[in-house]
Amino acid sequence: MKQTDTMTTSSDTLASLSLSQRERLAYIEFRLFFLGDVRRQDLMERFGIAPAAATRDFAQYRELCPDNLSLDGSSKAYVLGGGFRPAFAHNVERVLMMLSQGFGDGISQMQDALLPCELPPMLNRPAVDILAPVTRAIYQRKAVRMRYFSHSSGVSEREIVPFALANDGLRWHVRAFDRKSGEFRDFVFTRMESTELLDGNPAKHELPAQDIQWNRIVELDIVPHPDRPHPEITERDYGMVDGVLHLKLRAAMAGYVLRQWQVDCSADHRVKDKGCRLWLRDVLALYGVKNAMLALGICTAKKQ
Repeated sequence: MKQTDTMTTSSDTLASLSLSQRERLAYIEFRLFFLGDVRRQDLMERFGIAPAAATRDFAQYRELCPDNLSLDGSSKAYVLGGGFRPAFAHNVERVLMMLSQGFGDGISQMQDALLPCELPPMLNRPAVDILAPVTRAIYQRKAVRMRYFSHSSGVSEREIVPFALANDGLRWHVRAFDRKSGEFRDFVFTRMESTELLDGNPAKHELPAQDIQWNRIVELDIVPHPDRPHPEITERDYGMVDGVLHLKLRAAMAGYVLRQWQVDCSADHRVKDKGCRLWLRDVLALYGVKNAMLALGICTAKKQ
């Protein structure tokens, strides 16, 4: 049988398995692929299954992907096979999270990291009792009443209609219609207090389809900064193709991303900070983006 035929058969068989069994087989493959070995005990501890069930899972995976693993008689562990080809799609962000933070279901204690890893502390950590009513409101399409701390207006009572979570690289916030201002805005979770889910359905003008900045997609061409050395290294670091990283972002997120990535958005690439290794090739692409003032270079231009 050809290799492509074998892969098709494996995919069909995987699709016929239960979700719980696919998760266990994916875990077998995860440890093989990224750690090099896997033991029956690993499966038993991760999923709380009996030895007999773990044995059946290994037999099932070996039947599907016979070249992916072999049994090491000395260690009694299955090790990565010489003809390994993954049967599952492994999302790199999730892989790195699991390797660096381990696994946890929110009920049992989080396991230790699978590999040595150092991560920056999370500075913006929402309280779960503040977060939960907001996420329920998003899911149930309801409004939320809360007290909110703002730089411009201090503390005030607000009613918002949230519809999406967002992260700007440093903090979590929610995109929502603000009934006080009559506009769609971003609300930071750590500035919220006493969140409360409200009854009733939002009005038509409060729905996400009416949020122009959220629904507008801007296309940005990011290139190595013209005034920095070794542009070829920057191209590799950011996965550029022919020297360009083409981004498609929601207008409501563009300013945050450009700021977090330290992209020089001045027309004449005037930002001198050596940590700024990227340049927005066409600043006119930000025309009409409300939070563009967060970007480097644009802020500098306004101060002069």
